Amino acid sequence: MNGKRTVTVALGFVCLFGVAVALYGADIQVGTWKINLAKSKYNPSNLAPKSTTVKNDALQGELGTAKVTVDVVDYTGKTIQYEYIVRYDGNDYPTRGDPNRNATALKKIDDYTFEQTNKKGGKVTTTSKIVYARDGKSRTMTTTGTNPQGQKVNNTIVWDKQ
Repeated sequence: MNGKRTVTVALGFVCLFGVAVALYGADIQVGTWKINLAKSKYNPSNLAPKSTTVKNDALQGELGTAKVTVDVVDYTGKTIQYEYIVRYDGNDYPTRGDPNRNATALKKIDDYTFEQTNKKGGKVTTTSKIVYARDGKSRTMTTTGTNPQGQKVNNTIVWDKQ
């Protein structure tokens, strides 16, 4: 009877370990995120987009790597789609289709916090701190720097997971 009990306890620990790995190993960024304009603050406010949706897809077999596709309706009503593949290692990766940047770097600080640096022509334009809610249902991105019009920006953007 002692052998059966040992096996049962061991199986219980294996299952518990499996659940913990699944939860801990999940990438909080993965999913579709839609901007919540009512909760966001743009400075300068006249350049706020009409809508933005970001889709982050994990790349199979590459932990800490995402394919990001962004659909924007900008402040003029123009539709823009751009994408990039990025690792969470702080190195620059090319962006395709974004008129405001041609490289981005993403660094994972902890399971809920990331830092992003955007560049155009090798020059840093904006930096963002992205903080995810513990429940994974929202995120807040604080962005500072200079926009393509040469204006200083200080945006706090709230996103809701779809």
